[in-house]
Amino acid sequence: MTKTAAPVSLAILLPVLASIMAVSPLAIDLYLPAMPVIAAELSTDMSMVQNSLSIYLVGYALGLLFFGPLADKYPRRYLVLTGLIGFIGFTFLLLLCKSIESFLAVRMAQAFVSSAATVVVPGTIREYYGKDTAKGLSYVSMIMMVAPMIAPAIGSVFLTIHSWQAIFIGLAAYTCIVVAMVAKVLPNSTQLSRQQVSFLGRYKIVLGHKGARLDLISSMMISLAFFAYITAIPFVYLTVFKVNEFWFSVLFAINVLALMTAHFINSRLVVRKGSRRMLQFGLMVSIVSSSALLLVNMLALPLAYTVAAVLPLMGSISMVAVNADALILQEFAKQSGTATAVIGVLRFGVGGLAGPILALAYDGTALPFSALMWCSVIVVVICQLPHFIGAKHKHNNKQLTDTHGDVS
Repeated sequence: MTKTAAPVSLAILLPVLASIMAVSPLAIDLYLPAMPVIAAELSTDMSMVQNSLSIYLVGYALGLLFFGPLADKYPRRYLVLTGLIGFIGFTFLLLLCKSIESFLAVRMAQAFVSSAATVVVPGTIREYYGKDTAKGLSYVSMIMMVAPMIAPAIGSVFLTIHSWQAIFIGLAAYTCIVVAMVAKVLPNSTQLSRQQVSFLGRYKIVLGHKGARLDLISSMMISLAFFAYITAIPFVYLTVFKVNEFWFSVLFAINVLALMTAHFINSRLVVRKGSRRMLQFGLMVSIVSSSALLLVNMLALPLAYTVAAVLPLMGSISMVAVNADALILQEFAKQSGTATAVIGVLRFGVGGLAGPILALAYDGTALPFSALMWCSVIVVVICQLPHFIGAKHKHNNKQLTDTHGDVS
């Protein structure tokens, strides 16, 4: 028999899950202001330190591949504690690095082990929310997004007061607090898979599921739009439109607020409308706003027009992403960890293509960035058309049946 988890208040559980998910954004964003100092101290150039971001994403994706199937087989609390304690250990190891090579190696190991903690979060939400999984994902995402908003500012404070090492000591201290909360609050899964399925067999189940395939592609392609924004927006705002660093920070924060607003709206409506309807609503807004962004940059209009188009676009693609993920997870009650790994690897894998694509299409303007976002949205539209057409036929058949019933 499967041991039933003790009841946990969602008001307590959701902030804990958001705190776990915030570990990686903090690990990525906290030390951004310290990159020049780290480069100088490790006797390397900035580009090598910047590579630590890509290294972190690669390590995280590899970790998802490894830990995803394990999350379906072993108690989640133990996996989260293993990931967080390992993350703390590698974070302290960063303080001892004397070369850029050792720094990059430890960063990859830090990211790899951290994924053991985060891979269980979507499955936990799915277990507690069921068909309303998108509501729980939206709540967690909304809380978690505070981290990338404030992380660079906190990193600057640590750097000013002490050193770049203080940033990672602060990160380790935060993670220790999360460990204490997890040990006290996080329940173990009541839906562990007892099937004798091999490691690769679990991936075969997820990847071979026809009902989830189009949503997986949708999640992947909407992530390409998101990573196109993350990759290009510093160049667009700072170089193309020549705003200063202060206004760049303000505009970036406003876009994060747009993401949070979209998640709040989704959490309010998804229970009544359903994830499929909310995905379609977000996609309609994405089509309009991405088309507007493309037109604005084709006509080389002033900054205000780009900002006005980007705000609803970022909010809407986040709504598409969270509902696509919820629809995928609902298909895999016993393989939620593996499904989360597949989503994450596809997301980071295609996200890594944004930089090379934008580099190849570089023309000194914001047009390649807006074109890539528009193309990504269009691919999602194509993937969702069968669902849209199927829902429309179902609605028409219901109306026809109701009409015949009234005539009878």
